[in-house]
Amino acid sequence: MSILDRVIAAVVPEPSDEARAETRAKARSLSGGSGWLAQVLDHHEEIEAAFAAVKDAPSPTARRAAQQRLAGLLTGHSLAEEVVLYPAMALGDHKAHSAEAYVEQSGAKVQTAGLEDLEPMSKDYLDKLEHLRSAVAMHMYREENDWFPELRKSGEAVAQAKLSRRYKEEFERYMGSGPASR
Repeated sequence: MSILDRVIAAVVPEPSDEARAETRAKARSLSGGSGWLAQVLDHHEEIEAAFAAVKDAPSPTARRAAQQRLAGLLTGHSLAEEVVLYPAMALGDHKAHSAEAYVEQSGAKVQTAGLEDLEPMSKDYLDKLEHLRSAVAMHMYREENDWFPELRKSGEAVAQAKLSRRYKEEFERYMGSGPASR
């Protein structure tokens, strides 16, 4: 982890497990169990599990395979958000949140690509993976705590249904219609 990464992690610490769980439970309740917000929350849980799978992989081959799955999931999820949800945020008076979200996801894509250049069983690899996981966790927390609840509360039923349909279509366009594309 670079010195800048360490400074950022110290200045903006990751929320506690309790805070994340409380925030996710509130967002899950707001989603009503369906629609785009429920899909996003499902993907966030899959992303967390994919990070754990990379970290826990027992061999270089297994770690690279888990890394590829994580990278695909992060990309499919981020593209769906970038094509559907972030524009809706920007058009709905949340331009600053939308801009922050795009920047954070671009950074995650760079960090993900950086994993490819490291020996998968090395300490440097695990450090970079943890930095990426922490950044993604903070991004997901911000989405679940503020950004997406605001977007969910801001639109009428027809607009929310359109977001749900489009989010699912964009995710499936990249990922296909397998288990990660609920």
